Amino acid sequence: MPTLDPAFFKAPIAHRALHDGNHTRAENNMKAIETAIASGFGIEIDLQLSADGEAMVFHDYSLHRLTEGSGPFAQRNVTELAELRFKTGEVGVPTLGQVLDAVAGQVPLLIEVKDQDGAMGPKIGLLEEAAARALAHYKGPVALMSFNPHSVAKLAELCPDIPRGLTTSAWANREDGIVPAARRAELRDIPDYDRVGACFISHQWDDLSSPRVTELKSAGAHILCWTIKSPEAEAQAREIAENITFEGYLPT
Repeated sequence: MPTLDPAFFKAPIAHRALHDGNHTRAENNMKAIETAIASGFGIEIDLQLSADGEAMVFHDYSLHRLTEGSGPFAQRNVTELAELRFKTGEVGVPTLGQVLDAVAGQVPLLIEVKDQDGAMGPKIGLLEEAAARALAHYKGPVALMSFNPHSVAKLAELCPDIPRGLTTSAWANREDGIVPAARRAELRDIPDYDRVGACFISHQWDDLSSPRVTELKSAGAHILCWTIKSPEAEAQAREIAENITFEGYLPT
């Protein structure tokens, strides 16, 4: 089973790349990615699926928060997304392939595959296939993860040599009306870690003291965490986590 490259523990990981709160460098976009590389930080990015089946580097399911567009992300094709203007003034949602070309192994790349089922269920596959195609010949340190265990299991089939993990959470106070309460309760216990062949979790930082995280760490799992926003939180998280994902400040 593949494990995380040592590069993942040498420098903090910039959450959605080294953006500046979406003022001049939009999260998950090229300026933020280039700035993270120049600063020597690892990079975490998110993947969504375009209407024509391409893995795109974007977090949200809708366009309005970050761009001058509106409506569901998944209804736009690659050409439309390439022409989309961000509120920062930047133009274009990058494909995963474009980001891989830019990073080119210079820093570790942690890729979160966003849930396409809608409720962390099994209706997945197209985004995972698109990601696997883009990553087929990538040589740098890279790892894949998702909140949806079905997604991680599919990635294990498609690209078994790439390290994979679960994005995990306490799942408390997440009354978004999308993921049913029973499913949240299941995911809270991280029951799929062994089944999907994970070698790490990236866990909600203020829940790192949970017994399940302790159990996984004792069994040899690598522990990363999200999302650190201050030096004080970083110091607390590092008592348990081997590395952090951060935004809103620069770790020393």
